[in-house]
Amino acid sequence: MLLDTLIIVLGFIGLIWGADKLVFGSSVLARHLGVSPLMIGLTIVAFGTSAPEIFSSAVSALNDKPDLAIGNALGSNLFNIGFALGIAAFIRPLKPPASLINKELPALLLVTLATGALLLDLFLGLYDAVILILITSYLGYRLLRKKVKTGDLPEIDENELSRVSGWQAAAYLILGLALLILSAEALVAAATSIAETLGVSTAIIGLTIVALGTSLPELAASITCVLKGHHDLAIGNIVGSNILNLLVVLPFPGLFSPDTVEPALFYRDYFSVLIMTIVLAFFCYRAIKREKMLGRISGIVFMSMYCGWFALMVAEIHN
Repeated sequence: MLLDTLIIVLGFIGLIWGADKLVFGSSVLARHLGVSPLMIGLTIVAFGTSAPEIFSSAVSALNDKPDLAIGNALGSNLFNIGFALGIAAFIRPLKPPASLINKELPALLLVTLATGALLLDLFLGLYDAVILILITSYLGYRLLRKKVKTGDLPEIDENELSRVSGWQAAAYLILGLALLILSAEALVAAATSIAETLGVSTAIIGLTIVALGTSLPELAASITCVLKGHHDLAIGNIVGSNILNLLVVLPFPGLFSPDTVEPALFYRDYFSVLIMTIVLAFFCYRAIKREKMLGRISGIVFMSMYCGWFALMVAEIHN
């Protein structure tokens, strides 16, 4: 089990580093092929931030471990709100941007409710995956239009890109892709082994270990943003990540490994995600309308809810 734990840690490092190299190599190659920085930011860089979740879930589904992928998506959303945003708000009160209650939060609530409707029959299959992909395509189109109009793009260091040759870029791209695939394979295999050793389901491992590891970038980004005073980025990072976790990660088990869903994943974990999302929306709406901040009390509430869900999960395992 110690070896499996080490493999999981190395797998997380490989996923994050591989995503970084994939994005860098793809960006340089795109620049050599004459692709504009705008399109690089809208496509390659945006994809790279979600690559760890996407690859680990795809490999889970291909290895006939759909519950691991579903647990990863739901567990990441719980971690993002309960832990990442909770710690960020506790460190320094956050001021939610007014646009949240008009666009991002309604989108997150609708996506969360739509996910619940699809999981209601405790089955995730092809039709469910197609519906999620269609929603993703629509929201992606709307997001692209918004980004193009506002110019709100991921940062790209043009000087650094210009110093790398096309062959070097191709090597970075291949290295990044190989690392993502190999790390995801190793992570899923080690997580499955730990689940068998502990006598728990792969869904539990997905909800905890895998979800925590793939959400570490969001945690780091949120803390960095709040320390620098970028409140809109700290909250927007969490909201955007949670939308992607449901829309981009969940189609993989539906496409590659259609199967029934563990009842606990829906009745305990999905409803926990729904409740925490509603509380997040309520706190942000109240703060915006009253022109106040998401303070330390809000952070404590988020962390307490996460701890409460975790305690409930542990209690059910022991029973």
